[in-house]
Amino acid sequence: MADPSGVHVGEDALFDRPVFILSTPRSGSTLLFETMSQAPALYTIGGESHQMIEQVPGLAPRDRNFDSNVLTDADASEERVAALRRHFHAALRDRAGQRPGAGRVRMLEKTPKNALRIRFLRRVFPEARFVFLYRDARQTLSSMIDAWQSGRFRTYPGLPGWPGEFAWSLLLVPGWRELVGKPLHEVVRAQWERTLTTILDDVSEVPATHRTTLDYDAFLQQPGVEVKRICAALDLPWDRELGAALPLSRYTLTRPAPDKWRKHADLIEPLLPGLDPTIQRAKAALEKWAR
Repeated sequence: MADPSGVHVGEDALFDRPVFILSTPRSGSTLLFETMSQAPALYTIGGESHQMIEQVPGLAPRDRNFDSNVLTDADASEERVAALRRHFHAALRDRAGQRPGAGRVRMLEKTPKNALRIRFLRRVFPEARFVFLYRDARQTLSSMIDAWQSGRFRTYPGLPGWPGEFAWSLLLVPGWRELVGKPLHEVVRAQWERTLTTILDDVSEVPATHRTTLDYDAFLQQPGVEVKRICAALDLPWDRELGAALPLSRYTLTRPAPDKWRKHADLIEPLLPGLDPTIQRAKAALEKWAR
């Protein structure tokens, strides 16, 4: 059976419509991942796939002059695709810790760097489905600043050419060398905007039946309603009842609060006018792509 993209559902012998959560860093993707991983039909590797992808020769930033975490369809050689699919499949477990049986498997994957790898992932997993998760820009920027300052999210300590006060944290965006010497909030601004722009550009090319969206605030306010909607859009069963409040995710620094960002208001508010076109574009996509 062919879907509107021309890809035949069932054509992939191993992976049946694998699901990838896409967002900027610190947007609640871990909480969504931990919640959705309780769906009875889904398998995950249990966490983020940084090492699983970057262990494949040629895919790590160190193999690419530390330019960025961007991967495109041009990077999806036959050997790399085969290795990555093999690594993922071997690591998959369901919510009870069981390995997949015979036949095709539905995988859920969440790694912030994947926001810069959408075209690559579509080549590796031809039936891929995407969930675009969006969180209020002020909250996200504030949380990203906290993440850098905490030292818990260092991804490339000792990054060649990065003499910043803080070790490079979160994902490695294109053009990061232009940020040398910039204050931390400007570095975070560039990370956020470049990542979100990449998501919006690349997901716009994905068939409408292969994508859906989720607003982080709506997810917190009505977790049961929103998870059921997302699972229905992805053709996934859901058999759990969620409480009025979700548990904190594993990477939470401090308990979420709508106005928590205001501790960095003097840094964030001056950034907002320049970011408004991207914010409005994201909000439009959030509504347009929803299913």
